[in-house]
Amino acid sequence: MTTGVSVMRLVLGVIGAIMLLGGIALVASGIPGVFVGALWLIPSGMVLVIVAVVEVSRYRSQAAENGRSSAIGPGGGETGRLEPRFQRTDEVFVDPTSNVRMRVYMDARTGDRRYLAE
Repeated sequence: MTTGVSVMRLVLGVIGAIMLLGGIALVASGIPGVFVGALWLIPSGMVLVIVAVVEVSRYRSQAAENGRSSAIGPGGGETGRLEPRFQRTDEVFVDPTSNVRMRVYMDARTGDRRYLAE
């Protein structure tokens, strides 16, 4: 995972936690009229916290993410050799953020996909 992605996840998580705790504090305060604001803060904060926890790097398999490998390929894809079960497909696209041409490889049995820069 790149440093920029890690920082963004941290920022989203902190903002979400502040919103969530702020909404809960407003509800607990019992001040009349703040209930509507709290109803907005609590779900919004929960969404940001969930996004920060669940978000993963683009074009990487769950195995690569779980391994927390620091070797992220060009365009955010996999690095190294793929298992033989992954076959090259005709699907190619250009990653919009890095302008790197990516090739899709797929395991026909499971539908798992991997992405390698060309």
